[in-house]
Amino acid sequence: MTETQDPAAGTARPSRRALIGWGGAGLALGAAATGGAMALATTGDGRSAPDAVDFHGPHQAGIATAVQDRLHFAAFDVRTDDRAAFVRLLKEWTAAARRMTAGEEVGDGAHGGLPEAPPDDTGEALGLRASRLTLTIGFGPSLFAKFGLADRRPAALVDLPHFPGDNLDAARTGGDLCVQACADDPQVAVHAIRNLARIGFGTVAVRWSQLGFGKTSSTTPDAQTPRNLMGFKDGTRNIAGTETGRLGKFVWVGDGDGPAWMTGGSYLVARRIRMNIETWDRASLQEQEDVFGRDKGEGAPVGKAREHDAPFLKAMKPDAHVRLAHPDSNHGITILRRGYSFTDGTDGLGRLDAGLFFLAYQRDVREGFVPLQRSLSARDALNEYIQHVGSAVFAVPPGVRDADDWWGRTLFAKEA
Repeated sequence: MTETQDPAAGTARPSRRALIGWGGAGLALGAAATGGAMALATTGDGRSAPDAVDFHGPHQAGIATAVQDRLHFAAFDVRTDDRAAFVRLLKEWTAAARRMTAGEEVGDGAHGGLPEAPPDDTGEALGLRASRLTLTIGFGPSLFAKFGLADRRPAALVDLPHFPGDNLDAARTGGDLCVQACADDPQVAVHAIRNLARIGFGTVAVRWSQLGFGKTSSTTPDAQTPRNLMGFKDGTRNIAGTETGRLGKFVWVGDGDGPAWMTGGSYLVARRIRMNIETWDRASLQEQEDVFGRDKGEGAPVGKAREHDAPFLKAMKPDAHVRLAHPDSNHGITILRRGYSFTDGTDGLGRLDAGLFFLAYQRDVREGFVPLQRSLSARDALNEYIQHVGSAVFAVPPGVRDADDWWGRTLFAKEA
């Protein structure tokens, strides 16, 4: 059970849902997942919170957790050289995240406080459910040049190389740290990032952010496989949140993999991939299926009848995406994907600025995304229709274990 009392706030406040009553709300469906199990998190007034994901655990929630419907991802720049001030922020963020993921207001809430002072919570999530909100933090390579942390940067946290076809926008690339907010309600996800940014004002500043909808990968393979904006099922062979063996092998950092502070964590690669959907929409169905190596309706690999049938890679075109991305073509390389579609207006030339916000977790970037993307960027037929325009990589520390723990403690605590 999750303890949502904020030690710094004194007496716990009622859940924001308690303001309007429970109204017969039931449990959301979802399989238990290592590091982000579906749980009845307790609110400050002792009642169970429906559709809340436990904030505490050996791994951060939002990685193996059943993928939610909506995303708000934000990368931040650190604006202070005061290590103590930054650590205070991490503790304040943890307290706020603990409350928001349990469906509670931040601090003393959005109303009822001193009229002369700004409220602790911005208020736009009042009356909304927890909506399976998860908040996941990561530290970028540039953070380790600050606060005397250079010798604590993991070797696996590499600066990503320039891949063929990259056209990266500096305004959508990099960041000292990131927070990934996933929820089934977009307002709940936006509320979470907004409040963390507000708490961090003066210490950190948002460098870039991305809204996402329509998950393009699933960690629950028993559910229907989602589709990307090209209309194809995506993530058929993704790691499931219940596959503890594969998670341990490919996602979680193990003992001896690097610095001890990362044990139980993971590494995140975020890529904003623009789709040239107007060009794609004019390609024949046969060409589209040849590009992916699967049929568009069922999602079956070439020559097979069902989506989950084992693919015969040699039956596909040599440059088919599935053939080139498959572990059998990459010495067994496997990553956990939990990306989202995006549509951000137009590019000023009458084309939609739309595509995939790609999120991939792995045990070591050098053995996961980097070699896989080298292969895909060189030969993938899909490259004609996509372009990578934003990029970042982060070390995602282990989970917050209890009410006394905080984000990044293993990195920043003096005894660590």
